[in-house]
Formats: sequence, structure tokens, C-alpha cells
Amino acid sequence: MPLEFDESRLEDPRAGADALRGLASAAARVRSARTAAAEADLDVLALDGRPRAVVVLGAGAAAAVGDICAAALGPGCPVPVVPVRGYRLPGWVGGPDLVVAVAPSAPPAPGGPSDPAAGASTIGQISPSHAAVAACAAEAARRGCRFLAIGPAGGPLAAVAERSRAPSIALPQVGGPPESPLGPVVALLTAVSRVGVSGPPEGAYDALAERLERAAMAYGPSVETWDNPAKSAALDIAGSIPVISGGTPAAQAAADHWVSRLASVARYPAVRGGSPELLGDHISLVGGPFGGTGPRSIFDDPVEDGAVGLRLVLLRDPEEVPEAARDLALAADTAREQGVEVSEYTADEGGPLERTAGLIALTDYATVYVAVAYGTDPLAHTLVVR
Repeated sequence: MPLEFDESRLEDPRAGADALRGLASAAARVRSARTAAAEADLDVLALDGRPRAVVVLGAGAAAAVGDICAAALGPGCPVPVVPVRGYRLPGWVGGPDLVVAVAPSAPPAPGGPSDPAAGASTIGQISPSHAAVAACAAEAARRGCRFLAIGPAGGPLAAVAERSRAPSIALPQVGGPPESPLGPVVALLTAVSRVGVSGPPEGAYDALAERLERAAMAYGPSVETWDNPAKSAALDIAGSIPVISGGTPAAQAAADHWVSRLASVARYPAVRGGSPELLGDHISLVGGPFGGTGPRSIFDDPVEDGAVGLRLVLLRDPEEVPEAARDLALAADTAREQGVEVSEYTADEGGPLERTAGLIALTDYATVYVAVAYGTDPLAHTLVVR
């Protein structure tokens, strides 16, 4: 029997409590990651000066780390920041490049594949995506790349670093699951500042932690739905297939993260959009079988009608260039003309790292609330292990 969305579950303080407590620890994770990176022995990274490129390996929540770091460093960054998601390193990656392999710091969910209580047969097993990261990390070491591991102490990435006599940043386990990319992001930005890649100003990290603390207050389970933007966002996308897009690198990094989190935490499908390609292939979806059929009456109830359709979701950024703002507005108008509903969420003012983190916080809480309202456990991942 298919799961049904029940808004009343959002008022149950016990529903999703463990996952929501994990999200509330985001500020503490950021501060502990900053401290761990500042105290790590990274002098060897600086011996050869600034790298040709920073290549970031990650899977799961850590897959967003490269994108978020690239957005935080901005277009003026003197070296490219290249996220890699796959089973092999690009052929051009070599000795002049810094390869950073990232694993999140959150402990596994109870019964997960790394939980000793789940049984001895699962200990040491990891998901294929994380195994791919470890394999790419080992390949980087064999190629003689400058290498850095960021993740929990004693994890497979730390072992790669130890074998290759490369540095690592051990992220403390603060709070519980779900995973978050923001701690590793702060650790990576702190590390690259040691090799001639200037990161955000010093005060940006405190501002980031403070914004996450405000998010925990604004989006927490005790805040009523009518006054809680995260619960409202969950209600908005329920019953639809969201096409999620941002107009800047910061907003797009958050959009991509939301698509990933909806799948892994809520088991909910979403489509990645993007600007300017949103006006190409993606906006054409509104005229397809899951799009609208033209303007709807305000009295239409798509939930009652039982139809599953698209919803265009735009993550807006105060730093959008005029062309991006124009394209997003045009996409929204096109969707509405086809009877497709549109939701927009705007980041508060701040630096790129702070703006991205604010959007990620909103969408992380919204994702847990989607899971809760559908009656699924946001921590009961179904993982393939090997």
C-alpha cells in the first residue's frame, strides 16, 4: 500500500526526533571541524606551493563539498576546484594537483552498515559510492598527487593517507545522523588556505555557525507549521515531482544537495534543474505528461484529484546576476502558464558560504519533514553494501 502524506504527523514532537537532533548539531559540527583543521599538521601540503587544481572526491552528503567550496571561493579563485563523482580519477590529475577525499563526520544510523550492533557480517563494509571514493583516493596516492583526507578518525580515507604518508583532518563525531557536508566544507576551506588559496574571511565561519543556530530555532519541531518555513516547504512539494534549481553557484550547490537528500533521507524523487539550462531541457518538462494542462482554477485541488505533477522549485540568491534573475523569472512564468505550481525560497544576505548553508539548512529540515509526513524513517537507509 503506498504511503500517504499526513500533515498531522508534523505536530508530533517524537516523529523524526533523532534526525532533527542531528540537524540541530550542524553549528557544533562546523565549529569542531574548524578547530580540527586548524590543529591538523598540514605543513607538508604547503611545501610545493599553490597546487594547479584542487580535486575533491566525495559521495553521499560529501558529494556536495566540492561544489559548495567552489561557490564559497568564487570566480576569482586562482585555481579550479573540481568535484569528482565516479569510479576513476580524470586522466589529467597528477603530481601538481591537490586531491582531497572527503567523508562526512556523522556516525552511522543505528542498524546501518557500519554499526557494530547490526552484526559482525556488516562491519567494515561500505556503500559502493563510498568505496568509489576510497578507490579514487588510493589512485591519487599511486599517481603521486598531493593528498589530503578529511573524515572520521580511523576511517578508510584516513588509512589511505597513512599509507601514503599524507596528512589527514580527523573530524570529531558531533551529534548524530543525517550526514552534513558543512563540517567537511569548513575543514577543506581551512586547509586550502594553507596552500595559497585564500578562503572566506575569518569572520565567515562564525557567521556560518550563527546562521545554523538560528536555523535550528526557526525550523525546529516545536515551531508551528504556519510559522515554520521548513514545514511549509515540505507541504509545498508533497505529492509533486519537484524540479529544483538555483541561479548562482551557491544556490545551485544547495539545490543539488536537496535533490540528493530527498532521495536518501525521504526516499522522495526530485529532478535537478539549473540555470541557464533551466530554460532549455528542464523547463520543457512542464509541457509533458507530468506538467500542467494550462492555467488552473484557484479551486482546483491536485491532491484531491490524485494527479502527480511537477512543481518548479527555485532557490533564489540575493547575489544573482541580472541575467540569472531574468531567466528564473521567465521559467517561473512559463511553468505557471502551463498550470505548474512554483515555489521560491530566498537566501538571506551574507557571504556565499553563509548563503549556501542557510539554504541547505532549510532544505535539510524540509526533507526530514517530508519523510515524517509520509511516515518513513529518515534514518532507515536502504544501502547496498559490499
